[in-house]
Amino acid sequence: MFELSAIGIEWGSGLMLVMLLSLLITGMPLAFVTALIALFFTFFWIGPNAIPLITSRIYSFTTSYVFVAVPMFVLMAAILDRSSIAKDLFNAMNLIGGRLRGGVAVQTIVVAVFLAAMSGIIGGETVLLGLLALPQMLRLGYDRNLAIGTVCAGGALGTMMPPSIVLIIYGLIANVSIGDLFTSSFTPALMLGGFYVAYILIRAKLNPSLTPVVKEEDYNQPLAEKVRALKGVILPVLVAFSVLGSIYGGIASVTEASGVGVVGIMLSTWVRRELTWELLKDSAMRTLETCGMIIWIGVGASALVGIYNLMGGIHFVETLILNLGGGSPYAVLLIMMGILLILGMFLDWVGVALLTMPIFVPIVIKMGFDPVWFGVVFCMNMQVSFLTPPFGPAAFYLKSVAPPDITLGHIFRSLVPFICLQVLALALLIIFPEIAMWWQD
Repeated sequence: MFELSAIGIEWGSGLMLVMLLSLLITGMPLAFVTALIALFFTFFWIGPNAIPLITSRIYSFTTSYVFVAVPMFVLMAAILDRSSIAKDLFNAMNLIGGRLRGGVAVQTIVVAVFLAAMSGIIGGETVLLGLLALPQMLRLGYDRNLAIGTVCAGGALGTMMPPSIVLIIYGLIANVSIGDLFTSSFTPALMLGGFYVAYILIRAKLNPSLTPVVKEEDYNQPLAEKVRALKGVILPVLVAFSVLGSIYGGIASVTEASGVGVVGIMLSTWVRRELTWELLKDSAMRTLETCGMIIWIGVGASALVGIYNLMGGIHFVETLILNLGGGSPYAVLLIMMGILLILGMFLDWVGVALLTMPIFVPIVIKMGFDPVWFGVVFCMNMQVSFLTPPFGPAAFYLKSVAPPDITLGHIFRSLVPFICLQVLALALLIIFPEIAMWWQD
């Protein structure tokens, strides 16, 4: 039998990349692509004897105790999506926005932050804001580009804001404290949301026609309606604070806090008389679909990275990146950021994390960077990937609920200023690590 290892790790890495791109172009799911390539190189590079080593790597990934937090937070988001909590939260924020020019766009970002703190995933948030905020801004006469960009960028904040699923997966791969990741990402997430708010207010100041003032009848609701809106969000907001507070305060682990969050959000919907078997069934199915996707991608990517490591590929990539960086840690870091940005345009964040972090994290540690800080930087990078064409997920989520006259091209054009703000936030996070790591002082 021909031994593929005879071609050397350089050509082997090139062959692996060509196979990866070729199979992805056919439309085959990433999980199957990575698993198929892993099997190919296992048999033809090392031999069948390597299979037990690969399966042990997959087993260690899927049986991690912390991984239990992922379906819990996804279930929280699924229940939240199917209740009217987000609608009441938006109405409650409307009481604060009042006549502020650009107030509806600002309250959209604020609501997005709260939703992100309750769920940790972006799909549902973008859809919810697309159903609640976008029609209202368009009805009030807001500039369409500003309205679209606000909804998409705000909906993607779940990537950064704890309890972010991205942070949990990174913590599993890098073997770092997820509680530390949550603590470190909170300030950068608020900073990015602040950038969005500042951009909206500056645009409104420079060109008032972009954000008309809300009319009296649009925000002056009856007192009973105001009280109902405020009462409807008290318990869900308390749930979000209790989940994050228990983690930050060291009272509960991430996994335990996720269980508390599920119970709390179910209690919230029960108090609101929205908890039904149909809601639970739909939420459970959504959780199975999302977590099934994450697990299958994890299985395939773990197998591929495992066999690549046995081939000597991780050492090859490490040497290549360090040589390209010329020995400068920040040059190497910028190369990594460029790789992540490019991969993020074409691959799901789960695949990007599982394929690159086992290679990048050891390099980061070797250069003297904090892996917790790098995790926050990685999440900020993935934040950009959710908006960038051609496969920016947030744009497709919004398109699914946007008016028919709003095209994908229009959505991506509207996102350009917000992508620039994300890149600015990423640059500041790299230049000033204290933004994330202030709590270690």
